[in-house]
Amino acid sequence: MVAAKMSLSAAAGPGRAMLLAVTGIGLLSLMDAMIKGLAARYAVPEIAFLRYLSGSVLILALLAWRRPGWPSAATWRANGLRAVLAAATALTFFTGLARLPLAEALALSFLSPIFIALFAGLLLREMVRPRVWAALLLGLAGVLVVAGGQLGGGAAGEGHLLGIAAVLASALTYALSMVLLRARAARDSVAVIVAIQHVGPAALLAAPAASTWVPVAASDWPAFALVGALGVAGHLVLSRAYAGAEAARLAVAEYSALIWAVGLGYLAFGEVPGLATAAGSGLILAGSALAARR
Repeated sequence: MVAAKMSLSAAAGPGRAMLLAVTGIGLLSLMDAMIKGLAARYAVPEIAFLRYLSGSVLILALLAWRRPGWPSAATWRANGLRAVLAAATALTFFTGLARLPLAEALALSFLSPIFIALFAGLLLREMVRPRVWAALLLGLAGVLVVAGGQLGGGAAGEGHLLGIAAVLASALTYALSMVLLRARAARDSVAVIVAIQHVGPAALLAAPAASTWVPVAASDWPAFALVGALGVAGHLVLSRAYAGAEAARLAVAEYSALIWAVGLGYLAFGEVPGLATAAGSGLILAGSALAARR
């Protein structure tokens, strides 16, 4: 009976972690949609700085309430590096969002799960099982099916090419950040991890933001506050997820951002998904289910 209970608990672990990861990605997808709207009025460094500054206020208030204790030197080193990667990811991905159609930016960013699996094998010595690779390829196939029906042809201008390069760079830095999160998530307080990942980038982005600063309209402050709240919530949930399952297993959950984007597009803009979107989303969901199996 005890063995049966342990088996059920072990089986539930990866599934629960996958659900948390998909939820975290959904929160961050909503944040990205709001940032794309703000990018029409503000420069990328200012948006990135305010995103992390508003998030820092919230997570520091949470720390003051929970009082998890002062981080160790190892915690500062590991999560300090993640703070640098977070700032780089924000600058590059927000640049891509400002210059590319949302569907194209998302499609390119979905290379990050492949990089997560590779980095997990190289840095964490995780065994990347054939089923996980199959899940990644299944999810990538779903992305290609959806993107194939949305991405337009034609010659790309200089700004378009810069956007592509920026999103590809963000996929690399994001993947490395997630693998480092997996390395520390089981050792450090989740609140401490998220606090360092917000306060650090806010400090790093202060100077670039000052050089491009435009006064924020009063009507936009609530949007920036919500962006910060979504970022904190998303990273708290993701930290929980990566503490409960291997990074390679959870990598395929990144593909669920496309499904969240389809839902947000329908609710906010009345966009009805086509056949290609429905078929591709089905492949993404199948890949996520395959990766979550024990």
